[in-house]
Amino acid sequence: MNADGQALDGRALDGRAVILGRIRRALGPDRDAPPVPRDYAPASLEVGTPELIALFAERMEGAHATVRRVHDAEVAAAVADIAGRRGLRRIITPPGLDRRWRPEAGAEWLADDPPLTTGQVEGADAVLTAATVAAADSGTLVLDGGPGQGRRVLSLLPDAMIVVLRAGQVVADFPAAVARMDPARPLTVVSGPSATVDIELSRVDGVHGPRELDVVIIEDAAAEPPLAGGRG
Repeated sequence: MNADGQALDGRALDGRAVILGRIRRALGPDRDAPPVPRDYAPASLEVGTPELIALFAERMEGAHATVRRVHDAEVAAAVADIAGRRGLRRIITPPGLDRRWRPEAGAEWLADDPPLTTGQVEGADAVLTAATVAAADSGTLVLDGGPGQGRRVLSLLPDAMIVVLRAGQVVADFPAAVARMDPARPLTVVSGPSATVDIELSRVDGVHGPRELDVVIIEDAAAEPPLAGGRG
């Protein structure tokens, strides 16, 4: 490539190739990158303490989500109350979700197994889902498409989202959360209901995902789900 951004055979190169070529020439023949210090702060080992759960709830509520703390046997009642208060009638459940989290009455449950059509997902009022991990310091949830979490589209199209989180899944900070993530999985990071601001800084809800987010934290549950036959 010459200085005019053309290949030696006269062909025109795109802008990216021109810029990279100029950088290579500026760097010269000695292109070894300097060593990068990796002395990052270690991830906290603290998990699921009352202080972490309180901090996570504070951060989530600051982002306009609602957070409830319940015991394991109270999840279905909490979900029923959320559905009733928000008028949610058609709720999607991903494969592998704990059946005990679904109230028996008050809503029509749409199992995404076999997968619902895009129109069916879009037409639902909400999705009830599990999560992979949560970071307390930023009030962030992560879904990875595993059992009980389902396809990414389920967390994007319905207008409301109910997430059930076990206390043992709440870690102190995002580095600790990253340590629990599988980078090969489709990760969805949620830090409150979907929102943005327009040019006049007026908040607009529900632009890229659910406008309403409810989080139910099981305070007496470890990170891993029970092995009893209540799942499916």
